[in-house]
Amino acid sequence: MHGTLSDQSLIYLQIAQMLEDDILRGVYREEEQVPSTNELARAYNINPATAAKGINLLVGDGVLYKRRGIGMFVSPGAGEKVLEKRRAAFYDSYVRPLVREGRSLKLSSQALLDMVAKAAQEGE
Repeated sequence: MHGTLSDQSLIYLQIAQMLEDDILRGVYREEEQVPSTNELARAYNINPATAAKGINLLVGDGVLYKRRGIGMFVSPGAGEKVLEKRRAAFYDSYVRPLVREGRSLKLSSQALLDMVAKAAQEGE
């Protein structure tokens, strides 16, 4: 378990995001067991119900699945599902607003693409 909780967002969402991050980094691979709600609750000093809510979010997304009596495990294809979800959120949170602002500034699609390409080169 990696990461620390902050006051920036709901705790159960942070738990889910930390588990997703660990899946993307390969800390938890497909078919590997993730920490239980009680382990998460102890590690982060939170209510087990809060930890369960974060885990259940990932179950609902198909990232984790339950083996009855054993615990929660990483689903096959979980990494790709997390990437897909985060790419969609990136599109909605950043790309669409960028295009809207570009239109309000009367930038052509090509001018906007040129700006993005320039920014990408500066970041390398």
